[in-house]
Amino acid sequence: MSSVFKALSDPTRRRVLQLLRAGPMSAGELSDRFDVSKPTMSAHFAVLKEADLVHAEKAGKSVIYHLKLSVLEEALLGFVHSFGGAEGPAPKEETAR
Repeated sequence: MSSVFKALSDPTRRRVLQLLRAGPMSAGELSDRFDVSKPTMSAHFAVLKEADLVHAEKAGKSVIYHLKLSVLEEALLGFVHSFGGAEGPAPKEETAR
């Protein structure tokens, strides 16, 4: 779970995941959306792959990235449950002044 949260800690990687929600994209298409170098994007892709949040598929000379939403969902649910479940405390009622 810590590798997932490490991956999510960076705004660039979160934006990559948001873009992949619309469907698979090549590394080049994703990189074009950011004002950073290709090696920097490669490092971001490596962190996302290490966390198992994306699947990389070779297509000729391109690498196509796919979002693995189930891994993200599992990590977030595990995080919520580590604090005592999804229900949490009952909301406080506001008092009229």
